[in-house]
Amino acid sequence: MEPCQATAEAVASPKPATKRNLLSSLMEAAAGLQRSSSFKEDSYLASTLKPAEKKALQELKQLLSTSPKPISMWAVPVAPPAADERADVVLLKFLRARDFDVGEAHAMLLRCAEWRREFGADEVEEEELVGLKEVEGVVAYMHGWDRRGHPVCYNAYGIFKDAAVYERVLGDADKLQRFLRWRVQVMERGVRLLHLRPGGVNSIIQVTDLKDMPKRELRAASNHILSLFQDNYPEMVARKVFINVPWYFSVMYAMISPFLTERTKSKFVIARGGNVAETLYKFIRPEFVPVQYGGLSRPGDLQNGPPKPATEFAIKGGEQVNLEIDGIEGGATIAWDVAVGGWDVDYGAEFVPSDEGSYTVVVQKTRRIPAGAEEAVHDGFTAKEAGKMVLSIDNTNSRRRKVAAYRYCVRKPSM
Repeated sequence: MEPCQATAEAVASPKPATKRNLLSSLMEAAAGLQRSSSFKEDSYLASTLKPAEKKALQELKQLLSTSPKPISMWAVPVAPPAADERADVVLLKFLRARDFDVGEAHAMLLRCAEWRREFGADEVEEEELVGLKEVEGVVAYMHGWDRRGHPVCYNAYGIFKDAAVYERVLGDADKLQRFLRWRVQVMERGVRLLHLRPGGVNSIIQVTDLKDMPKRELRAASNHILSLFQDNYPEMVARKVFINVPWYFSVMYAMISPFLTERTKSKFVIARGGNVAETLYKFIRPEFVPVQYGGLSRPGDLQNGPPKPATEFAIKGGEQVNLEIDGIEGGATIAWDVAVGGWDVDYGAEFVPSDEGSYTVVVQKTRRIPAGAEEAVHDGFTAKEAGKMVLSIDNTNSRRRKVAAYRYCVRKPSM
């Protein structure tokens, strides 16, 4: 039984005229980054490499062949060079990080190998790091995949606006080092999800939530993390998505943008204001997007296997959408989830019996779901007779188009 969807067309409201100034121009330039389609993920197939890149790869292998001891990266032997296609992927990451300068790539790889040995990076994934329970699954965590199969890492540092939390987690040098070890642990878990094979998934997607982020207090931790990842996880991030971006971030980005390479800029996506769900849905299916960002995925949902796919739709400004779920048998139980990016809509649900002599049952009285709501709707109903469920989402009080998603499950009556 497939869900059907009925929508009503609405006349678009005219946009008010606005004055252009330096600030709006800078913000428009930054917003244009979100619409950029120039991003092209690196390929690790030998057939796509340029002659100079193939030559650099062979020269790096030659340098590594003289290594006095074996070197492995993420369980991939790279020195002495082995007949392993995964090694080419790892070596190409170091080469790309140094613009195919073989000498610099070789030095970077050796420094990374030494750091991994001293840090114990191969063992950190399984460590129990005490005192960090309150940041697990909040500050940095792997959750789901994007539409192309990349693991997604979410980062949100707003918890540290609480001075007491900051003191408990980052209050001194020892705590900072423990936190950095934990952050590397999260990264290692993400890398373990990669194929590291030509034609496979070889990088992650990083989503950074800037809401309430205390910039000054986190400067030391941020600098350490950035340095560690730049030096020791080359080309491991395919795309960086910034959400809940304050206005000044967009302005700052617009100002430094001319100094960034096109390759670096192509990886960045900036979402401001209420565009979080709309931005994330472009890259990640709603059933994998966490509920606090306008998706349907709650903590722990992915531990029991792949989630039930969701149906995506859009609600225009001034429009009401009715989602009809037909063919429900008497005695069946139906459960459903609904999420609307940015919310600020009216939601209601009713069951309409097939028998014209029966009365419609109000399952959920129409209620206002405010902007900023961080939980998807999760409702259920057991039908006493055959009929259909109608879910109503009313966006008539808003001019803004909103992305949305829903899914449902019908359990037939037991015999």
